[in-house]
Amino acid sequence: MRLTNDFVRVRVPATSANIGPGFDHAGMALRIFDEVEIRAVVGDTLVQVIGHGSDTVPTGEDNLIVRSVRRGLDYLDASQVGLHMIARNRIPHGSGLGSSAAAIVAGLMLARGLAGEDSMTMDEVFQLATQAEGHPDNAAPAVFGGVTFSWMKESGTAHSIVLPPPSGINACVLTPKFSVSTSEVRAALPDQVPHVDARFNLARASLLSLIMAGVASPEYLMDATEDRLHQAQRASAMPATYDLVQYLRGRGLPAVVSGAGPTVLVLAELDPVMREEAQAAGWTVKCPGISAEGASILEASRSN
Repeated sequence: MRLTNDFVRVRVPATSANIGPGFDHAGMALRIFDEVEIRAVVGDTLVQVIGHGSDTVPTGEDNLIVRSVRRGLDYLDASQVGLHMIARNRIPHGSGLGSSAAAIVAGLMLARGLAGEDSMTMDEVFQLATQAEGHPDNAAPAVFGGVTFSWMKESGTAHSIVLPPPSGINACVLTPKFSVSTSEVRAALPDQVPHVDARFNLARASLLSLIMAGVASPEYLMDATEDRLHQAQRASAMPATYDLVQYLRGRGLPAVVSGAGPTVLVLAELDPVMREEAQAAGWTVKCPGISAEGASILEASRSN
């Protein structure tokens, strides 16, 4: 396949996964976006990073976005080219806000833009992103936006129900200065869980899906965000995060660990006093809300 365009600019939202009891299947897009642009060139690949990761992210072929572009072009049987890329990263890295999923999806969307939007469906982007991530909880909201409930079939195909942002529910994130390794916190999880805890989470996850679908009232969010399967088990890897979740829940706010952490997600408004307290303790506080928009191609063109 020949490339249709030689310049593409895309944006992809931050995401929060798990949302309490929805371990590895519930997710939501947040109104925080990374923007990436590339130009196909003859020659070496060069990467410029602005914002998060500017001093740590690889600037050549080993960059995650570049590797994802390559994966997308290979999938389309399209020509590989040199890339000049500028990534404007607004999603913190290692924070539990889906930065790796955003990078993977951005690369696939850039490949789609180079080959022409008709070359790849958004479901194909979702499938490829899920394969790269290993599970769909961040990939789905990064691609489709909104609130998503996803699952994998035994064949390896990913599926997702995508819901628009529910009315009356805000999304605030509190991010510390430290980061954690997803693989390390996953290693803290037991291989087996008690039947009573599995039953507990199943009931809460079902309630959470009903609230997000607008069927049940948001007044039940405290119950719907309870969890026994992963948050307490990973507390030793990020005690400050777990303590903040417990503190906020004690104040009546539906707070959970965002993804693998260490960011805390609160599905409610934060009053000014609470924001000041968190910021004074070293947490960055943002209330971006839930994004209806997922990944998008902002511009795709060909030089004359």
